[in-house]
Amino acid sequence: MAEANLYLATIMTTTRTTFSFLVSFLLLIVNSSNAHILKTCRFDAIYQFGDSLSDTGNVIRQNPNSCYGRLPYGQDFLEKSTGRCSNGLLMIDYLAISSGLPLLDAYLSPDGTFSHGVNFAVAGATALPVEELAAKHIFNPMTNTSLTTQLEWFANHLNASTCYDDQRECSKKLKSALFMVGEIGGNDYNYPLFQGKSVKEVKALVPQVVQTIKNAVSKVISYGAVRVIVPGNFPIGCLPIFLTQFQTNDSAAYDKLHCLKDLNRLASYHNKLLRQTIQELRRENPSVIIEYGDYFNALKWVLKHTKLLGFDTTVVQKACCGIGGDYNCNVKKTCGSRDVTVCLKPDTHISWDGVHPTQQAYRYITQWLIHDIFPKLHCLKATI
Repeated sequence: MAEANLYLATIMTTTRTTFSFLVSFLLLIVNSSNAHILKTCRFDAIYQFGDSLSDTGNVIRQNPNSCYGRLPYGQDFLEKSTGRCSNGLLMIDYLAISSGLPLLDAYLSPDGTFSHGVNFAVAGATALPVEELAAKHIFNPMTNTSLTTQLEWFANHLNASTCYDDQRECSKKLKSALFMVGEIGGNDYNYPLFQGKSVKEVKALVPQVVQTIKNAVSKVISYGAVRVIVPGNFPIGCLPIFLTQFQTNDSAAYDKLHCLKDLNRLASYHNKLLRQTIQELRRENPSVIIEYGDYFNALKWVLKHTKLLGFDTTVVQKACCGIGGDYNCNVKKTCGSRDVTVCLKPDTHISWDGVHPTQQAYRYITQWLIHDIFPKLHCLKATI
């Protein structure tokens, strides 16, 4: 009996210790004192390449009629739309804030200030050129911009700025900058999936997409980048738009978080190849810090700790801005369309429009990412 009591006491102590560790870790992640930790890296600029997870206004310059250029998008950021595909700030905004830099202006912004970096990301952009996708009968309904286009913009920016007059100053500027190459590639899979191709068919695209991302990283390194983050894909099987489109009565198709296994396996396969590619890039560029941005596990962490983070556990996989179905999401009546409503408390939702996270979710995702990646950037060594 005494041994049994001792055993139970040990289990309870271990459980309390584990719970205390979890709470401590959560507090560490969300602690506002860590909000500006990237300041120690002394980045002079951030250069962002990517898609709608990062776009701060390029797509609305290409298409002024885009839904991202009008409310309710941006309703919680200066109470106006800026082209951000959420109700407020994005991950790149929180990264800039943590670095002590102003928010990045979109490259196509006519009155943009680019002394502290540039955002080249475009909502709807793909890694592969649209012509290559079209040859595979995959069509981009949003933009003709690809990662190749964004790299061309970057080269034009350099030629029009410091690099035109002073190569030494240009090299110094790029060495003190952070490069975010992605997230990109998600739309290369999203479009064919929603255009009727199977997961198996889409999976065949992954090596080519990842190779394109590798080429982009090599390109920015050739210009002088020395700190590069290459984010992976989100667990797309957890997003309301995919849960709606590929909903099934087969319970075996879902994991413990009620995410679609096959779609998450696709994202994991992309991320696996991307990690392998980053290892190759490190061997090819031993003096450059190249780190993987683990968006997959960052979002999964938020989904696993919704209650502790203050989200409403009854709407974890429901869009805040949407209409209809089990996930408040309809691919034919998206956020911004007539009769589509917005939830009263966006900060209690993880998904904004079924595709993109809310400002609050982005905040926690970014804090997880910074906590994970900061030690690998060797910023403290650089400041000694």
